[in-house]
Amino acid sequence: MGKAARVRARVGAWLVEGWARVGRGGARRRDAGMVTSEYAMGLIAAVGFAALLYEVLTSEQVRQFLQDIVGRALSGEF
Repeated sequence: MGKAARVRARVGAWLVEGWARVGRGGARRRDAGMVTSEYAMGLIAAVGFAALLYEVLTSEQVRQFLQDIVGRALSGEF
């Protein structure tokens, strides 16, 4: 392959790569993050999960279980 053919191949690859980066509208588009509705839904899900976790951890069964673990750890012999 001659030098001119290599240059044409490189330029062709560069053009194809460049066109792959350009969106259909002619401008480059990247998703940098969530839109407002996605952010709101994520926030609602996180708050719901935090509320559920709080209820579980403050239940009497879990509280007793954690107190038993701490009591056994403190009463162990060294």
